Amino acid sequence: MPEAQDPPVPPPEAVVVRLSGEMDIGRVCQVRSLLLEAVTREGGPPEIVVDLSGLTFCDSAGLNVLLRARLQAVESGRTLRLAAPNAQMLRLLEITGSLGLFPIDPSPPA
Repeated sequence: MPEAQDPPVPPPEAVVVRLSGEMDIGRVCQVRSLLLEAVTREGGPPEIVVDLSGLTFCDSAGLNVLLRARLQAVESGRTLRLAAPNAQMLRLLEITGSLGLFPIDPSPPA
């Protein structure tokens, strides 16, 4: 008699990377590692959501990490989405011409 098996669980549609505090030159290595792992995960979901709701500051080094992660995501056939960016982050994206490069959700992921 065959054993009953649970149906396979589909992978999540997105992986969420939550950032908090300041993303500046002192933290970019840590953030880069987190994002690289999410973007290059074999068989990972098609979308990476970067939850910025806890981020209080981002400088050009932090923005560079996000831009590189976005490029790696695109090269891997994935999307990098920013969620809940604060006014400072939106301004940084705007003045650098990067605002249109990312899909943006105004609210943090559930």
